[in-house]
Amino acid sequence: MIDPAFLRENPELVKRSQEARGESPDTVDAALDADRERRAAITAFEELRAAQNAHGKRVAQAPKDEKAALVAEAKDLSERVKQAHHAVGVAEAASDEALARIENIVIDGVPAGGEEDFVTLRTHGEVPAFDFEARDHLALGELLGAIDMERGTKVSGSRFYFLTGIGARLEIALMNLALDRALQAGFIPLIPPTLVRPEVMRGTGFLGQHSAEVYHLEDDDLYLVGTSEVPLAGYHMDEILDLGKGAKRYAGWSTCYRREAGSYGKDTRGIIRVHQFNKLEMFVYTTAADAEAEHLRLVALQEALLQDLGLSYRVIDVAAGDLGSSAARKYDVEAWVPTQNAYRELTSTSNCTTYQARRLDIRRRLPAEPGKGSGKTEHVATLNGTLATTRWIVALLETHQREDGSVTVPEVLRPFLGGLEVMEPIA
Repeated sequence: MIDPAFLRENPELVKRSQEARGESPDTVDAALDADRERRAAITAFEELRAAQNAHGKRVAQAPKDEKAALVAEAKDLSERVKQAHHAVGVAEAASDEALARIENIVIDGVPAGGEEDFVTLRTHGEVPAFDFEARDHLALGELLGAIDMERGTKVSGSRFYFLTGIGARLEIALMNLALDRALQAGFIPLIPPTLVRPEVMRGTGFLGQHSAEVYHLEDDDLYLVGTSEVPLAGYHMDEILDLGKGAKRYAGWSTCYRREAGSYGKDTRGIIRVHQFNKLEMFVYTTAADAEAEHLRLVALQEALLQDLGLSYRVIDVAAGDLGSSAARKYDVEAWVPTQNAYRELTSTSNCTTYQARRLDIRRRLPAEPGKGSGKTEHVATLNGTLATTRWIVALLETHQREDGSVTVPEVLRPFLGGLEVMEPIA
């Protein structure tokens, strides 16, 4: 959530942010009202507590003949303190709920509007052209013995699949290549749990507008993650970090699960939009001042890998209404998919500023001031970005296909496939 003090000092800025996202500015007024009531409840409680303490001293010092009346007053005062304490709890819960309806403050320059209002920042590479009729990734995958949708549906239902033979090897090779790049860039690899507690899912912002996409195990009250961003954000929950030597950078390799609610009829062919996939996710804890520079660094790592894989792509600045509640800015990198004659998202990279860290109470200790201690802390900034995922196979197969249904292996992937240069159709 956003800082209540920031909200009180900058209500019009927060309203503009909400409006850019397509949300009602009334949420800001409601949060301000709830915050005033919370502070008033706290003040009333503290005043009663002070009165109770003072009255207690009077009782202790009072003559014997006055004590009975004072004790009766003390009981009445004690009950009023209890009621005031309860009122604080109610007011704080209402304030938290009102603040939670306000999404992260968008960074200056983020385009306003919805999904179609993005701004293209740059494109790279020529759109692939073929002198034969191009096959889509599923037709290629079936020729290569790489993708089996029919048996995936038989075993698990629609939008499930098997990666088989070279398909399984290709995904593992892609993930290992991405992990190798992450290690070179100083990321610590993690294989996180894929079931998380409600407070972690809520803290990262996935139980708001995205809650319909999340699988929930009711008997255990645990959630299956749709990205390892969630457990990586929870990794340092309720901790004070030492960022004196620089940002903490992690690369989480995990299976991800999404219900894809509301996407019925969209991308039903192949493995573009599925319920289960693998992903290597970069996650960074840094200072608020360094967050925007770190964001650009993550995008550069993504672009370098896509370039080395020989993929044509564009980088877009996502519009405010399509950011999700936690992101203050998001860049998507979309690769060209020849048979769809369109760019399709392969990576998203979000700067969540201090929004997630405030919800999960992740802080850093500030440097000590001369002659003073180092007790002060502030919330850190968090960022996340995809470095490889199953969907990349779509663009790889279609971009590097040949007329006979074989597919050229990008040179950078060959060491991870035993030197294989061409994926051939199976007999």
